Amino acid sequence: QVQLVESGGGLVQPGGSLRLSCAASGSAFSITAMGWYRRAPGKQRELVTVITSGGSTNYADVVKGRFTISRDNAKNTVYLQMNSLKPEDTAVYYCNTAPPQAYWAQGTQVTVSS
Repeated sequence: QVQLVESGGGLVQPGGSLRLSCAASGSAFSITAMGWYRRAPGKQRELVTVITSGGSTNYADVVKGRFTISRDNAKNTVYLQMNSLKPEDTAVYYCNTAPPQAYWAQGTQVTVSS
């Protein structure tokens, strides 16, 4: 399985930005599609965005135009740039393979509040 460590979360005001990082282990990272997921309070975990091994991306409609996923295969790292954040983006954010493996890391908390 791929070991994952998310970082970069925090408290930000509405309209602000954050950049999340996910460091992954394993030699297969570069050929693995990766995704960012989130779980908001009282809700189920949902898929936010995916990036394929070739760099193609897809986004949930609620984040399209505001979030950008990218990857650096040399660093085994995937990023999530989040702009124009809204209170409804408040959640624990997780990275995982896409589709997700059974193992989930701890995630990183993002809180959007004034």
